[in-house]
Amino acid sequence: MSEVVYDLREVKRSRYAVAAVFAVHGAVTGSFATRVPWIQDHASVSAGQLGLALAFPAIGASLAMPLAGSVSHRFGARTALRGLMALWTLALVLPALAPNLLTLCLALFVYGATAGMADVAMNALGVEVENRLDKSIMSGLHGMWSAGALIGSAGGTLAAHLGTDARLHHALAAVTLTVLGTVACQGVLDLRATEDEEAPPRFALPPRSALLIGAIGFCAVFAEGASLDWSAVYLRDVIGTSAGLAAACTTAFTLTMAVARLAGDAVVDRFGPVRTVRVSGLLATAGALLVVLAQNAVLAMTGFALLGLGIAVVVPLCFAAAGRSGPNPSQAIAGVATITYTSGLIAPSAIGTVADATSLVTSFVLVTVLAFGLAAFAGVLRTSGRTSSAQVAGALGKVSDAKVPDSRP
Repeated sequence: MSEVVYDLREVKRSRYAVAAVFAVHGAVTGSFATRVPWIQDHASVSAGQLGLALAFPAIGASLAMPLAGSVSHRFGARTALRGLMALWTLALVLPALAPNLLTLCLALFVYGATAGMADVAMNALGVEVENRLDKSIMSGLHGMWSAGALIGSAGGTLAAHLGTDARLHHALAAVTLTVLGTVACQGVLDLRATEDEEAPPRFALPPRSALLIGAIGFCAVFAEGASLDWSAVYLRDVIGTSAGLAAACTTAFTLTMAVARLAGDAVVDRFGPVRTVRVSGLLATAGALLVVLAQNAVLAMTGFALLGLGIAVVVPLCFAAAGRSGPNPSQAIAGVATITYTSGLIAPSAIGTVADATSLVTSFVLVTVLAFGLAAFAGVLRTSGRTSSAQVAGALGKVSDAKVPDSRP
């Protein structure tokens, strides 16, 4: 009986530790995003060149994500996550050091590669903890990522307002976040490979299940990327609002997503992932349609808020479904992550391309169609139930629990 209590305590502690890791991961992204204008000026690149450079984080992440399983198999889950998170937090300093386009692209490639590997590792551990608790936590974990991103962006906004050199700002942020990330990783489940387990392949095509689940994630991330990058432009150019109100729309969209994710686990536990995503898809569709039809700022901002509310929990549920989708959860999680990163990469440029050829309103007709896809194809998130711990441990390189003796009397 005492062993069960001990295990439950360990799992609960790991839940909070993984949540802290998600927040640290998000804080790095928020810290970087707010200083992009400074980095552009320092590297002396044009808007077009900056757009090219900003594609490299997604390229690096997509190529490096399949390696996360091998790293975890070799070093164990806790050690691997600690190392990958440290690489990610320290990589924050690289873009601000780049003096030209070439070095900026290389810096952002490394930045994205470390981000992607840490992303896969922490999501796989989150799925493992979710399975052991037998209740949804992935939405809340991604909500912690959003909260971390907001904190990081707030710090970056303050640094920019004070005119702080981004090299100094990012060096201080990197050191602080590395320490916080290392401490948080101490509390995650320590999973290690058994002697007779074969190492996962360094690179492997994602299974079919990941492609189907990833398609749902693709639709959600496309709508998210379109809204984040274009909502302010939409309000300014289509609705004719002030720059301040347009910027407030983007902030409101981000806050809506963060709050919805933090509250989403209770909804998922009550109604299940399929029903939740179907209703979420309908909300997102209604929001996108309202944006398309809006004639004033209130309706447009309401539409973007509904979009944020509707897509908030979809990606966390995609990761959870991938971790339960078959005998190779590591490949499935990496595959879903790669597809969602790719969607985030192409969404802003796709919206711009359609807008140039037609109009920005027509671009959000495309977002409306993709949002409806969430409701139409939510059934692919239906799984036969939660996998065993041993199966989901494969999400970190087919590893098994490292048993720690109970030292309590």
